[in-house]
Amino acid sequence: MLDLQTISDRLEIQQLHIDYSAAIDSKNWDALDRIFTPDAQIDYSAMGGIKADYPTMKAWLAEALKKFPHYYHLVSNLQLTIDGDTAKSRIVCFNPMVMQLEAGQKMTMFFGLWYLDELRRTAAGWRITQRVEEKCFDYGIPAGLNAGKD
Repeated sequence: MLDLQTISDRLEIQQLHIDYSAAIDSKNWDALDRIFTPDAQIDYSAMGGIKADYPTMKAWLAEALKKFPHYYHLVSNLQLTIDGDTAKSRIVCFNPMVMQLEAGQKMTMFFGLWYLDELRRTAAGWRITQRVEEKCFDYGIPAGLNAGKD
């Protein structure tokens, strides 16, 4: 049986994952400050992105996602282990992305991945201290676009 603190922690961490998706999908980059610790390390290289500290990643996301007029992140199936003021999670993400091509054409790519996170309870609540993407699949990637290694 779960105690109230564990239930509260689980709900807060689940909301953190939802808030991450909402921040990215609405291009609200400053909202990410409430998701990650300032010293967080993030590795998006499995899906074609970069590996960097949080401030670098925040700036990179704002620039890299400009070429995608439409996309969303659907997260589900949270696996979570809480140990006092730290936690580890694994959550699946389905991410279709529309890419603007030349001559006004658009194409849709699909990405399936897991976010592997380490989290820490802070005075402001739970925050992600490390995020690593683990690739499951990609589909419809145009030639020349780096979408991670198969």
